Formats: sequence, C-alpha cells, structure tokens
Amino acid sequence: MSDPEFLDTNVLVYAYDPSDSRKQRIAQDLVRRALTGGILVSTQVLAEFAATLLHKMTPAARPRDVTAVLDALGPIRVILPDADVVRRAVQVRAEYGVHFYDGMIVAAAERGGCGRIWSEDFNAGQEYFGIAVKNPFE
Repeated sequence: MSDPEFLDTNVLVYAYDPSDSRKQRIAQDLVRRALTGGILVSTQVLAEFAATLLHKMTPAARPRDVTAVLDALGPIRVILPDADVVRRAVQVRAEYGVHFYDGMIVAAAERGGCGRIWSEDFNAGQEYFGIAVKNPFE
C-alpha cells in the first residue's frame, strides 16, 4: 500500500470555486479520493478553507453553507496539531525558509505519514523532509 497524501487548502478551495472549471474538476477528483481514504487534511487546512469561503469568496458563503460543506468533508482523516507539530513546523521554517503556517502543513503531512502534499502554493517538485510536493493543476 502506498503512503497517504495530503491536501493543502487551495485544493479544497478550488473544489468549491466555479471560476476555473478545469481546476475545479481536478480538485473535486482529489476531494473524492480523500473522502474514500488515503488523502488527509489538517485542522489548519479546514480552518483556512472555512475562512476563505466566509471572507474571501465573492460572494461570501453563508455560514450554514460552510457548515454543510464541512459536514460533507467529515469522512476525510484530519491530523490534529499538538506541541510536537508546532515544533516541527519551526524546524521546517528553519530548514527550508518557508512561512511558519506552510511549515505546519508539512509537519501535519509528516505526522500523517504522507509521501506527497498536493498544493499549488508550495514549490512543485520540492521535498520537505522526504515529503514531495505536487501541483495537481500543472
């Protein structure tokens, strides 16, 4: 069995953003895979996703709609942060020079035993402590 994978926030946002149908289709395929296992997220990803829908989308999503979407994503395995994840994020920052919150993504993916992070925001092809980044939209 292969290592699990990890979804960054931007993939979830594209899955629910109709402004780019190609990216939406790709993101929705990854979300469907996540719903059946093998692809993980973190509480940070879910929080950033909810905040984006509520505050950055035009028009902004209604809270009850965001709650419904989060309920639909419920089967996805979620990595919870703890002090060790935060410490590892600091190490990611020191080693790779990424923003602390990107380090939290790497640390959560590592905690979940992931071999890949699906993200448009990281450098595609980069590895962080052995975890490869792939841009699903390339």
